[in-house]
Amino acid sequence: MQNDKPLLPRRKFLGNLTKAGLFGAATLAPGARAAATAVSDPEAASAADAHTFLCQPYLQHPMPDGMTVMWLSNKPTYSWVEYGESEALGTTAHHASGGIVDSYNTLHRIRLSHLKPGTTYHYRVHSKEIVEFRPYKLTYGDTLVSDIHTFTTPALKPTEVSWLVINDIHDRPESIPHLTSLAKQPYDFVFFNGDVFDYQEDEKQIIDHLLAPAGKAFASKTPFIFTRGNHETRGKYRRELANYFDGSYIFDRVWGPVHFTVLDTGEDKPDDHPVYAGIVNFDEYRRFQAENLKKIVASPGFKKAKFRVVMMHIPHYYSGDWHGPTHCREMFADIFEKAGVDLFIAGHTHKMGIHQPVKGQHSYPIVIGGGPKDGNRTLIQVKATDKDLRLVMLKDDGSEFGKVDLKSKR
Repeated sequence: MQNDKPLLPRRKFLGNLTKAGLFGAATLAPGARAAATAVSDPEAASAADAHTFLCQPYLQHPMPDGMTVMWLSNKPTYSWVEYGESEALGTTAHHASGGIVDSYNTLHRIRLSHLKPGTTYHYRVHSKEIVEFRPYKLTYGDTLVSDIHTFTTPALKPTEVSWLVINDIHDRPESIPHLTSLAKQPYDFVFFNGDVFDYQEDEKQIIDHLLAPAGKAFASKTPFIFTRGNHETRGKYRRELANYFDGSYIFDRVWGPVHFTVLDTGEDKPDDHPVYAGIVNFDEYRRFQAENLKKIVASPGFKKAKFRVVMMHIPHYYSGDWHGPTHCREMFADIFEKAGVDLFIAGHTHKMGIHQPVKGQHSYPIVIGGGPKDGNRTLIQVKATDKDLRLVMLKDDGSEFGKVDLKSKR
């Protein structure tokens, strides 16, 4: 379950300007420069002002009876979802809280509830521009309508689950469609295991480097789940990042034969390191998670699961002796060991590895995905049934790096 960069669209835009045009505009006074730009390219100015979607709809929080649809528009709107079991659709949903319907916003999150388990639904999203919002007068503009997409809700008691894991792509959006295209079997969700970004700069970065490429590749049909890496804790937009997902960076859940535990490992350096300027508190955050983890492993869902899988960004072994990894080991290792974890999946090191159990350290395989550069990127694909769990790590050329095969102990 749950990140410098010149942004690519801006680089492409600048690359299309001629040197003469660029320097010519730069020599004008600001007012004259704006006027010259407007006169010289009125179509571009009109296109820039057009009402548009900023990404395709993307799916979040899959459950047997519900699915969350999210998307962004470039102008404030009133938005809703049409959905149904056929392309005729027939049902609409919007989000309301305290008697007020979400409106005059650009980030849209609408939960579709009371769905049937194991059922395919068709849906499309609508965003009606609000051009004027006064206390007693609201004026609408054009309405955007997406294509019709489909998703399938999880079964109520699925006999298997399959998922992909991507980690440490570090603001390389082209890696998302490339890596997901390597999948050799269907999958129920994609898990982003941290450091999708170098740091959090603004909304455009989140759209261009995650939401847009994921939407085009898979996320309008198949949901994804996101947890932070240490890089997603950095930058002026770090606190806003969570708004773009429906869920928490830390959670646990049973899906078919698997109990998933997802933790947020925080930063890799001490809280008092100068680079953090006194505004982080990750040691306490990890202590809180450790106390919660004790409750998770004592739960019936964890105890009865055929397989117990933990996913988090920083591995507590095989990642050096920096403070983050060693504190994770101090907080979590004994709990994992005593609880009988079956499989652990991480990233962070940029060094792909499958580490089999080591007596006196960890009694379960530790799988660590690769790093961001071509030739070092990985896709981890896992499928579990009541009897077997099989993990395969693929390199970015599609070749197999290694695998893990487990039999259920319960």
